[in-house]
Amino acid sequence: MKHPFATLAVLLAVCGAIAAAVTLAGSSGHGSRGAASPAPKPAKRVAPPPPPTVVHGPHDSAVPILMYHVLGVPPAGAPYPDLYVKPSDLAGQMQWLAQRGYHAVTLGQVFRYWHSGIALPAKPIVVSFDDGYLSDYTVAMPTLRRHGWPGVLSLIVDNVRPGDLTALQVRRLIAAGWEIDSHTITHADVTTLDQAGLQREIGQARTDLQRMFHQPVDFFCYPAGQYDAAAIAEVQAAGYLGATTVNPGLARPSDPFTLNRIRIDYGDGVGGFAAKMRRYTG
Repeated sequence: MKHPFATLAVLLAVCGAIAAAVTLAGSSGHGSRGAASPAPKPAKRVAPPPPPTVVHGPHDSAVPILMYHVLGVPPAGAPYPDLYVKPSDLAGQMQWLAQRGYHAVTLGQVFRYWHSGIALPAKPIVVSFDDGYLSDYTVAMPTLRRHGWPGVLSLIVDNVRPGDLTALQVRRLIAAGWEIDSHTITHADVTTLDQAGLQREIGQARTDLQRMFHQPVDFFCYPAGQYDAAAIAEVQAAGYLGATTVNPGLARPSDPFTLNRIRIDYGDGVGGFAAKMRRYTG
């Protein structure tokens, strides 16, 4: 008769062998559903963007603002053929700027430079497009994108529609870095409006665009360049930071609500464009 402690020892040895075998099978990973997943890698920490460069010293330099309208060839009988610019001319004009060290910026960037000293790139220039046409999306956006540049769209609220610019196309311009500014609701001559009309075309236009696109809409553009003291007062009361005209010249911080621009016409081509740039910028 075997000693009971000997039998117990044998049983313990057998159990230990079975446990060891199970452990080895689990660790081998062959067909095991209960295999432990590897520990996840820690998320890569994204470095915060560098702080903006602040200008130490004067920050009131004038900046050129270009003014475009329709990009294309004017059809026969077009009432304002000079407001067209051929797409090939736009491409050549932007290439001319890039070759001479210009960098397109938004009006918001210009005002941050003027008021807070936030540095602009070398030779800044604003490339603005009035009204809101399909060619802003199909021609201007890809042309500026080749240079990594934003545009500025002075948008008529009623031009957000199929045939001109849809809301989706405007959102894609915004996603490409474009700034959206207000150009009234109906392109009304603001010098002919009473106070209620001014509030609608200037103040309500800003509110409408903000609601549509969730953008600040900090700048106004006077339709056809028409403005008077009452219009300027309403632009200020509506909360805009500045406004653009069609007065020729460079934009300066001393005239935030009557900013000059350089109009580009159909007949300019690249040579006429270059002549205008030299005339105004030296």
